[in-house]
Amino acid sequence: MHPPLTLHRHPMCAEIIEAFQKCHVDHPVKKFFGECTDLKIKLDQCFRQEKALKRKANFEESKKFKERLQAYKREMAEENKGP
Repeated sequence: MHPPLTLHRHPMCAEIIEAFQKCHVDHPVKKFFGECTDLKIKLDQCFRQEKALKRKANFEESKKFKERLQAYKREMAEENKGP
């Protein structure tokens, strides 16, 4: 199963999505017998790549957030020690 095939949510896979949807329209019965399977495999691979990129970006963002949080905690600890 794949996520909804909306082009604006998957710009990286737009060409493959369009080809896959066209295949389903052009072959309404053959799609059940493997006519569009090659496109489906390419689409799944594209979604995996897209997810890996998002996962990496989220990880980098969380590292930056953790660093800012640690800096803030150190700053607060120094202020509380004070005079």
